[in-house]
Amino acid sequence: MNDDADIHSTSRPLPESATLLSRISESVTEARSLEDLTRPFLEMLEEATGLESTYLTTIDLDAGTQHVLYAHNTRTMQIPENLTVAWQDTLCKRALDEDRPFSDAVGEHWGDSQAAAALGIQTYVSTPIYAGEGMLFGTLCAASSSRRQIDEQARRLLKLFARLIGNQAERERLLTHLLNANAQLSTLAATDALTRLPNRHVLLDLLQRQLAQADRQDTTVLVGFLDLDGFKDINDRYGHATGDRFLKDMADRLRQALRAQDIVARYGGDEFTVIGPGPAPGADPEAALKAFIDRITDATTGEFSYPQTTIHYAGASVGGIIVLPRTLDAATALEQADQAMYQVKLTRRAARSRVQG
Repeated sequence: MNDDADIHSTSRPLPESATLLSRISESVTEARSLEDLTRPFLEMLEEATGLESTYLTTIDLDAGTQHVLYAHNTRTMQIPENLTVAWQDTLCKRALDEDRPFSDAVGEHWGDSQAAAALGIQTYVSTPIYAGEGMLFGTLCAASSSRRQIDEQARRLLKLFARLIGNQAERERLLTHLLNANAQLSTLAATDALTRLPNRHVLLDLLQRQLAQADRQDTTVLVGFLDLDGFKDINDRYGHATGDRFLKDMADRLRQALRAQDIVARYGGDEFTVIGPGPAPGADPEAALKAFIDRITDATTGEFSYPQTTIHYAGASVGGIIVLPRTLDAATALEQADQAMYQVKLTRRAARSRVQG
């Protein structure tokens, strides 16, 4: 116990135990976020310690920084929220390293701390907050510009609040992890694993949406279907690893070559589908469809270079249709585009046979 004349006792009596427990219970029950929980705790901690500022910090050990997340200030000294300081210079690190959670002579004990000197901290008390299995989340602190003593009940309250805040931080961390995992699962369910394109299931939904929009706007929808002729030969000759690379490269070329509003999807195997807005009624539908199919065909034609070989690819068989408003649903539109593609495939096969004959 320091007997210096400038040391003061706590500036106000501690709240009645029943009232304090009721307030803590209410805060824990009603809190929907870390902030909801922390701000009432900071007010109660200020009442219990009599110190000017109470605040919650987070610690990023990788970045070497400490950040003031929430603060409650009542008098002269102001701990600003969103303040970020170097972790090495903080009182919190010194308190942890030296196992000294309290000091009423900060200038004497930690006079080299620039952050403490800048804020005018003379009395300081803190406790670490852990979230999960020993992960240091931050610190719960109280500070004042004058020298004051903190009794044992206030210190126990500080540790209790730190545990409750740590539990809430861990719940939010787990919830964020769960939401991210769910988002990834949703993406995987909607995406072809190899090409990262929308899969057939999602394609049907996207096409139905485009058809509905075309109905509302009295426009049309272009539906293209393509099959990679000779893909089996590529797999057989160069191996499945090269075949997979070829499929991924083809998906990338289609992405880059199409209009911004077009959507390309992997229908399955070596088949892809492209959908996009078509011309308004009254425009030349045949010219629009031809330009659409030519753009897709050109994207699939050319050289594909790999470490052990270069594939000179003559392009996919591409067929397509224009869907007029209120004429076809998504599944039927895809079936008709597939049939158009098959007719192109037969024509190309016949042409190759004539050349070879």
